Amino acid sequence: MARIAGVDLPKNKRIEIALTYIYGIGLSRSRKILKDANVDPNKRVKDLNDEEIARLRSEVEKYKVEGALRTEVQMNIKRLIDIGCYRGIRHKLGLPVRGQRTRSNARTRKGPRGNIFKKRAKK
Repeated sequence: MARIAGVDLPKNKRIEIALTYIYGIGLSRSRKILKDANVDPNKRVKDLNDEEIARLRSEVEKYKVEGALRTEVQMNIKRLIDIGCYRGIRHKLGLPVRGQRTRSNARTRKGPRGNIFKKRAKK
């Protein structure tokens, strides 16, 4: 099993797809890494030899991935919240940040619907 950037890549997947399991690497970046490392994208992870894995590791190290990237994203969000800009307020309130409507939909960000009708207190 190949371990790159602290992530165990799935053995039976093509390396082109397996690299996308690393946070910060999508399909296009995966293809670029494989081209630069001179590795066949159709090869399975279990079929890679140690030299190819080493070349892939060195190529992936050129990019900010996994923990460092997650930290940077969280720091960017924290900065927006601290300066109190519109996007920061939306992050803080747990509402959509990129201009989506909230009158209908937006359930992923807002959470489950609350109970609209409250029971009347008995007299």
